[in-house]
Amino acid sequence: MRLQTSTASNGFSESLQVADYARVARNVLTAEAEALLAISDRLDRRFTEAVDLILSCGGKVVVTGLGKSGHIAHKMAATFCSTGTTAIYLHAVEARHGDLGVYCERDPTILVSKSGATKELIELVPMLRALGSPLIGILGNLSSPLAALVDIVLDARVDREADEFDIVPSSSSTAAIGLGDALAIALMHARHFGQNDFARYHPSGQLGRNLWLSVADVMHHAKHTACVGPGDRLRDVVIAMTRYPLGAACVVHTDGSLAGIITDGDLRRTLQEHEDIRALTATDVMTLQPVTITPGALLKQAEVLMEARESQISVLPVVNEENRYLGLVRVHDLYPRD
Repeated sequence: MRLQTSTASNGFSESLQVADYARVARNVLTAEAEALLAISDRLDRRFTEAVDLILSCGGKVVVTGLGKSGHIAHKMAATFCSTGTTAIYLHAVEARHGDLGVYCERDPTILVSKSGATKELIELVPMLRALGSPLIGILGNLSSPLAALVDIVLDARVDREADEFDIVPSSSSTAAIGLGDALAIALMHARHFGQNDFARYHPSGQLGRNLWLSVADVMHHAKHTACVGPGDRLRDVVIAMTRYPLGAACVVHTDGSLAGIITDGDLRRTLQEHEDIRALTATDVMTLQPVTITPGALLKQAEVLMEARESQISVLPVVNEENRYLGLVRVHDLYPRD
């Protein structure tokens, strides 16, 4: 097995087998997962108090931190905004150079710090008090100066970081992010923030698009799809699918109701199984009672029907309540085009 030599921070060279990288990765992920579980076990009334405080203050939440904690604070504010809680990120240094002007009366502040001793955050507290801002700390040290200064402390302590030297912000940053996500989602529940609200805030994203648009918005209408009768020869099916290359032909009765579907895969399997296909008709090849969807269904529902199954499918016939064939939607149609 190939060896790779690296120099550790202590100056000693050490050789790692390439396969060990996977072991290191597993150790990191396990350490971070265990940190989250420990924090979950320690959750207490202070978390509920933090949620209630944010709800009672109204207005927006201001989230601040420095270094890695600053990046976490930035992400936290973005998650709040996308889930129904207005929030902004405040740079702890820029705050003292005019950015405190973002505050309105009673806007709560969340201060993120592993050590709880970040000088810039400590110096910011009197200014925030003067603005009447209630303070919530997501802190990795409950005996720290910041822990003594804020109104509510959320316990983000970890036993150690995930690296062998216990120095790289990893378990601690994961813990802080987890608490931020927990706050955001608890506030979602409190505000009865649902799928339609989420879609309104994400109109251009894939998640929002699939919660906002319906199948009717993206489907291929019947006249623009390969549509054949049950008794049509397989040769005619192939011609129709070549004319409308959407990955499938829908087999439709004379009254307009859906009889079945023939996919590209069905054609390939048929050619493998039959030396002579001249006598075959659509009925011989089609899948009876295929999975279907109605035009008013959301794209998210179509995504689940096609992909959340052991054997995924790439096309769905679109029918009305009477099983009348209306068109076809492909998995490709669920995703925005460049």
